[in-house]
Amino acid sequence: QVQLVESGGGSVQPGGSLRLSCAASGSILSINTMGWYRQAPGKQRELVASITRGSTNYADSVNGRFTISRDNAKNMVYLQMNSLKPEDTAVYYCYCNVGLWSKYDYWGQGTQVTVSS
Repeated sequence: QVQLVESGGGSVQPGGSLRLSCAASGSILSINTMGWYRQAPGKQRELVASITRGSTNYADSVNGRFTISRDNAKNMVYLQMNSLKPEDTAVYYCYCNVGLWSKYDYWGQGTQVTVSS
């Protein structure tokens, strides 16, 4: 079992910045992919950013504003969010995929990010 704990969420004004952190712990054999999803009220959960073996992927809506990074030694993943917009308001969920021959997905409880004037 793997546990994911997010931190760093909060409320900011448009144009502000936040840095989200996620720590993975438990029975981790091998972490393949770590990333961030978000879900706004009334909308489906969407991929924000992911990182796999140093390769990153971003949603078009955040590309150029958000940066995902990973600390493999600490099993942590970060999301630096700059130039935040009201439409970025959502619950952000940490995600990881673990396993070698058998793959499993794990999710954090989520952290609220609110961007408003």
